[in-house]
Order: sequence, then structure tokens, then C-alpha cells
Amino acid sequence: MPVEGRAMVKNLPVESCSIPCNLCGGNEVSALSNRSRSGKPLRTIICRACGLVWSDPRPHDARNFYEEHYRVSYKHTYRPKPKHILRAGHVALSRFEKIERLLSSPKVVLDVGTGGGEFAYLLQSLGHCVSGIEPNRGYADYSIQEYGLAVQVGFVQDATFPPESFDLVTIWHVLEHTEDPGSVLALLRSWLKPDGILVVEVPNVEATCQAPHSTFHEAHLYNFNVVSLRRLAKKHGLHEAWHLISRDGGNITMLFRREAPPIDTSCVSAIPGNYEWVAGIVRGHRNWKRHLTPTPYVRVWQRLCRSFAERRETAAGASGKVLLNKLYAPQLQIHAVGND
Repeated sequence: MPVEGRAMVKNLPVESCSIPCNLCGGNEVSALSNRSRSGKPLRTIICRACGLVWSDPRPHDARNFYEEHYRVSYKHTYRPKPKHILRAGHVALSRFEKIERLLSSPKVVLDVGTGGGEFAYLLQSLGHCVSGIEPNRGYADYSIQEYGLAVQVGFVQDATFPPESFDLVTIWHVLEHTEDPGSVLALLRSWLKPDGILVVEVPNVEATCQAPHSTFHEAHLYNFNVVSLRRLAKKHGLHEAWHLISRDGGNITMLFRREAPPIDTSCVSAIPGNYEWVAGIVRGHRNWKRHLTPTPYVRVWQRLCRSFAERRETAAGASGKVLLNKLYAPQLQIHAVGND
């Protein structure tokens, strides 16, 4: 941790919270930020015992927000537009590359937070039996109608699947949006077959690739680093097999297997040094440091190139299915050749 970060951590006052720590149950916290990336008030706190980070108080009613407002506020639409489909299709391919070795034979898969259905449709096109869960009615209905996906419309906490139903469960950038991530992990574990695998991807709270003022925002109720995510999963009977951190440091992808039985939760307490480590990075993050790296300039160039490509590829007004079929064709061809 930089000297500057250590000094800032020492000066952080101890505060109380209305929401106990989801990992260790602690209630001694310090504030990391009082503003969201939109500039609106948002109190983001860190547990001084284990280093988990969350929003306190909650910035919205989660059910109403994710059912009705999240996609509109984030994408400015209730149903995915062609550019969103194409963009999400590229993301789906990159996610598939991360876990391709887990999908060498047909699997029964659950994708939590299906969104517009792009990742689930890719797996379905590759011959896997895929189910999905999505709380936003507009996006869920689109994925059902456009791609013929089996999607339950609602929240993961309300989904109805028999125990030990799935070979693979994926939850890409959803866990940080949930009000009780620990209980969600426990639920997902219950749906895994004994040799099943859970793949979780979340933003990395240690990331410095974004502007400092963009680190926290209303949609992310919890913020994890590798240590806190690993420990929370272990608390609920999941053992980390491996993890990846994206090249820019912005995302954590972690693969879990079932442990039986879940550990005694009374054993889950402090994570020595994690509070100091995370708080030091967050409080020491400065925009001038970021601008001394290639990251902000590369991002601007990538967004510009992406915008031109999306305009060109969506100019014909093709449907989502046509766009994705064209995008996924090379991967499907590789799969077909491999199965010959």
C-alpha cells in the first residue's frame, strides 16, 4: 500500500452503520465516499474488521429499481437496442472464452441475470441446455421472444429450481447488485450438482482503471476484492478453484466448487489487513496518477472504434437474432468442427 494510502486510512474515523456487514456481521465501519459517480449523495462504507464495502443506507428500493428503472437509467431503454445487443454479444464471447474449458461437453446451465439473453443464447446455440433469470420484464421478454430462451422473470431469490439441478451456474456482474449476496451464494450452491461449478464475476473494488469519482455508484450495493469474495463464498459452502483479474484490473472472475458441509459461520470474523489494504487503495486513488497510465487514452480510442463499428453493423436494421448469429458464427463453426 502506498504511504499516502496508509496515512489516509489512519485518519478515517470509526462510524456506525444501519446494515451489518454481510460477511462478518461487524458494525464498525469507516466511510470511503459520500458521492456516487453521478454526483448524487451515496455513503459507501468499509468494514474495519474484514474489508467488505457496501452502501449504507441503501440508495433505492432494490426490487422496484431493478424491475423498472435500472435498464432505463443505465441503457436509456426498456428493451435492448441493436447497439446494446451487439455490444453484449461481444461481451458474451469474451465470457465464453474464460470458461470454455468447462463446456467441452453438453451441460445444464443456469445464467443468473440474463439481461437481453446474449450469453445464454450463445450457450444454447452451442448445444447446452440453458435456463435464465432476469428481473427486468422488458429485457426478459425480449430474450424469450427473440431467442426462445427459458427465462424466469423475477429475482434470483424468488426463482424455483429443484436442488442439485445444474452442472454450471453463472452470475456475471449481478452479485454486487443484490441486497444479501451471502444468501444468494448459498442459494446458488443449493442448485449445483455435487460436482457442479459456480462462476461469479464482479467489479474489483481495488480497480484504479476508472476515474476516482466513478468508483462507486447507486446500482452496486456491495463492492468486493478477491479476499472478501473468496471468504464470503467459503462462509456459504463454496471453495475457490481459481480466479482471474481482468487486464485492466477492473473485474474479478472466480470459479467455485461445492464444499460440504458449509463452514461454521461463527468462524468467519476478521480478515487481518484487508480493511487497511482496500481503504488505502481507494483513498489513495488519484486522477493524475491514472492519467500517467495508458488506460484512459486506450479506453477513449476503444469506445470511438466501437461506436463506428456498431453503427456500421446495425445500419441494415437486422434483428437481434440475426446480429448475434453473424457474430457467433465463427465460434459455432469451431464448435462444429471440434465435434466432427
